[in-house]
Amino acid sequence: MTNPQPTEPQWNGLRVVVAGLGVSGISAARVLHGLGARVTVVDGGSGAGLTARAAELETQGIAVRLGDGDSLPEGTELIVTSPGWAPSSPLFAAADAAGVPVWGDVELAWRLRRPLPATGEPATGEPAPWLAVTGTNGKTTTVQMLASILTAAGKRTAAVGNVGVSVLDAVLAEEPYDVLAVELSSYQLHWAPSLRPYAAAVLNLAPDHLDWHGSMEAYAADKGRIYEGNVVACVYNLADPATEALVREADVEEGCRAIGFGLGSPGPSNFGVVDGLLVDRAFVPDRAKNAAELGSVEDVNPPAPHNITNALAAAALARAYGVEPKAVREGLRAFRPDAHRIAEVAVVGEVTYIDDSKATNTHAAAASLAAYRPIVWIAGGLAKGATFDDLVQGAAGRLRAAVLIGEDRALIREALARHAPDVPVIEAAEGQTGAMAMTEVVRTAASLARPGDTVLLAPACASMDMFTNYGERGDLFAAAVRELADS
Repeated sequence: MTNPQPTEPQWNGLRVVVAGLGVSGISAARVLHGLGARVTVVDGGSGAGLTARAAELETQGIAVRLGDGDSLPEGTELIVTSPGWAPSSPLFAAADAAGVPVWGDVELAWRLRRPLPATGEPATGEPAPWLAVTGTNGKTTTVQMLASILTAAGKRTAAVGNVGVSVLDAVLAEEPYDVLAVELSSYQLHWAPSLRPYAAAVLNLAPDHLDWHGSMEAYAADKGRIYEGNVVACVYNLADPATEALVREADVEEGCRAIGFGLGSPGPSNFGVVDGLLVDRAFVPDRAKNAAELGSVEDVNPPAPHNITNALAAAALARAYGVEPKAVREGLRAFRPDAHRIAEVAVVGEVTYIDDSKATNTHAAAASLAAYRPIVWIAGGLAKGATFDDLVQGAAGRLRAAVLIGEDRALIREALARHAPDVPVIEAAEGQTGAMAMTEVVRTAASLARPGDTVLLAPACASMDMFTNYGERGDLFAAAVRELADS
């Protein structure tokens, strides 16, 4: 059974406001203009970059208002917002008062999906099914694993949404996709009321973006929207009861099943690990007695515990779509993670150096710290309101030492003093930024490490106080490690 396409407005002449002049806003404006809508883009910002983008759109007949993102243009009939615009924005309060609906770019894409040609595949004649993934951490990796598995199964697919191909570009592609692996943030889900995936997964839930959502309850509720209307499977994390609670609250299609994944031996309707093998006891005949081998933990790159759970979630979604076990193994073997995600940089003096600069919050850092021991931990930066007691308490037994950096280092130092008082702590690169800072940090960490240890960059913080972004932070770490190896 598939979900019906929601009723569409008559686009020709419809007065639509696009909120935000970023990548998704520009894409939405062009698509809507092409449909015949009368489009106005609003953005509260200014500057040369925005002015240039505005000028380009205006040459195409799209109106742009810079420096005013709060007021609702007269006659507006629909708002399509970029994901980052918070629900508390005055523009949306004005829209609510005027009875104007607000969609995100994902909602627009969902409503503009095109039917597939009749090929005999699942959802024949319907728009390409969406296999959707959300969670606080691991979304991008899981979606990319899923796309690799689907490709190995011979499907035309792409990783889209909050990663890879624009979701609007994907649904409007001249050569249609068979199935889409869709990463969705809590922002995107908030503005996607009609979304009804074929199957979906929530990987985990931890406090994040609470300034945008207003509370943990609101954040979780927006994540849970991904399960609404699921057709085949709601995939949840057996180690995170909050994800199962979201499944229980969801209104799904009749026959849709709850499918759990975890690192233990799986029960019926679950995915798990048995003697180093990835196992499916959900999509097999007589699942009470039988299981399907999908591969081994060695097929997962890298085989860290949290990455194995990512692989199990991807496998569950692929199997929900009907992919054979062989393709799961082949897809996982072919997958290569993006940079700065628990990436081994080098082994120097029998010490392994790992770049997990993408671990920009405590939940991600905890997963990384759980993968190694003993660890010289490089941590710190901008805490974004986070606290570190639970993180340090959970990792204390794995720590050889800690090297702290960044503006909010004191928060981590204080947590270490409370929960790991015997762990040596050195604060490095005070007042420094960029390459010079990271060179000092790496050399300090090397002086604390012993043969067999891991020096782990898993900052649990954002990077912008010392580096351009987490990518630069990771690149400079890798460069400093290579410099150490050559010295």
